Amino acid sequence: MPMAADDIIALIRAGIPDAEVEITDLAGDGDHYAAKVVSETFRGIPRVRQHQKVYEALGGRMGGVLHALQLTTTTP
Repeated sequence: MPMAADDIIALIRAGIPDAEVEITDLAGDGDHYAAKVVSETFRGIPRVRQHQKVYEALGGRMGGVLHALQLTTTTP
């Protein structure tokens, strides 16, 4: 069963409380999303670590219920 965009947003915000999250359904199938995550907690850490923080917030759903996520992270 595909994952809803609102569920992705809720998970990311639970793991990164100050995050501003924007989700785009890339294929219209609920399986392929793009996410833009803006958080002050990303300041001063490498982009790969920023992405890891988002994946941690998703709690292991990547590759399972959430098939593909094109991720962009930045600071405010």
